[in-house]
Amino acid sequence: MLKCSLQNVNAAFARIAESMKLYLPVDRGDGKTRFDVWSEGKEWSTALNTERSAKDFFFPQTENLMEFKTEGKKIEVIDIREENEVFVIFGVRACDVRSFDILDRVFLSDPVDSFYKNRRDHGIIVSVACGKPAETCFCSVFGIDATSPAGDVTAWRTDDAVYFTANTEKGSALLALIGDLCEECGTEAVDAQRAKTQKILEKLPLKDLDTKNFGGGKTKEFFNNPLWESLSSTCLGCGTCTFVCPTCQCYDIKDFNTGNGVIRFRCWDSCMYSEFTKMAHGNNRLTQTERFRQRFMHKLVYYPENNEGIFGCVGCGRCLSKCPISMNIVKVMKAMGGNEND
Repeated sequence: MLKCSLQNVNAAFARIAESMKLYLPVDRGDGKTRFDVWSEGKEWSTALNTERSAKDFFFPQTENLMEFKTEGKKIEVIDIREENEVFVIFGVRACDVRSFDILDRVFLSDPVDSFYKNRRDHGIIVSVACGKPAETCFCSVFGIDATSPAGDVTAWRTDDAVYFTANTEKGSALLALIGDLCEECGTEAVDAQRAKTQKILEKLPLKDLDTKNFGGGKTKEFFNNPLWESLSSTCLGCGTCTFVCPTCQCYDIKDFNTGNGVIRFRCWDSCMYSEFTKMAHGNNRLTQTERFRQRFMHKLVYYPENNEGIFGCVGCGRCLSKCPISMNIVKVMKAMGGNEND
């Protein structure tokens, strides 16, 4: 394990930035924290979570896929893919790191999404353990350890230092860049911080949220449950929950006429929108109740049914804090699981 004093952290960032682009959580001055390219003078935020997840680095909100040039009746298809440069995402929390595993099962399964794979191959993830989990956090419900997140490198921040340990070859190569700014050390400080954080996790209000009633094979049990109508009755269909979610992967593909050709691009979509999956004959989910049901059935039943029981939620809590009508997956789980009074 390596120890880097807080006085040397910016020097470590500068060293990394000499070789590759470095992103880290930065306070934007509007009360929000977002990932930004590091440059001299930018400070690493201590906020628990970024407003938008790190999903954006591998599955961006919009991206061009290809171009078509037309000349008379001749059409030329132009491959616009480029090889990504190596980049580092520093400060990813345990919940967001787990979200990459969920997205990988979608985009790296056959047929492999080459755009996503290119970014995953070139991205280096430095996770940071949580020190002060919030009341909206419930990652432990899904088996995630906020005190020891995965990633290429795991980091722990204390009052006077940052501790690093490499988990992959990419992580070892990254730490080699800053080795002279660090010193070898034992795990005592990290163990103490983990124990302190664990005590906080054990007191969080959502720590006992139960998943045993959900999972694969439960479609018939939940699909026609009358509770969907009451739970969705105030839903605005705004899609906020899907856009802040680190595991939502729905997208639409559209063509834009440039005047002398066409650009094909994709952009995030939401199962909460009335035009989602709409085709010439109409939409197969006509009501907001049906769309609301789709979102939560996918997280709690459909995804685990097709992915060895892994749920499509990581308990980051973003939807709890962002939904304008305070409806979220926790309330759905409590109501459907028979624990609505918890």
